[in-house]
Amino acid sequence: MEYVTPPPTDRGCILLAEDEPHIRRILQTVLEEAGFAVDAVGEGTVARDRMIGNQSYVLVLTDIMMPGCSGLDLLAALRTLPHRRTIPVIVLTAKGQDADREAAFSLGADDFLTKPFSPKKLLSRIEQLLHVA
Repeated sequence: MEYVTPPPTDRGCILLAEDEPHIRRILQTVLEEAGFAVDAVGEGTVARDRMIGNQSYVLVLTDIMMPGCSGLDLLAALRTLPHRRTIPVIVLTAKGQDADREAAFSLGADDFLTKPFSPKKLLSRIEQLLHVA
């Protein structure tokens, strides 16, 4: 499958890494309706490859459990890349155990939300992170 750069928007592009197609579609719709371009991928390895490139992202939204590379592995890799080190990352997952939360924050996550999630709360959190960044 050929990679197509999402169309530019005034709000910027969010990298969305979520392996569940239904949840990925919902998140993409919510984010696009809020004015963001969305680069949605279903595998952690694809998300990691996108991070290595030069596509501009304002934020990364990632699940933890994904094929190929977990969201925590993606986060760890992202924080080693000089051009991605400071990008805000929200972990959105069904794995809400304290150990998962602690691991995400220790790797540099900016927020950790559990599924099921409130789209309104997610957008509010994104707005807060982007106005601070």
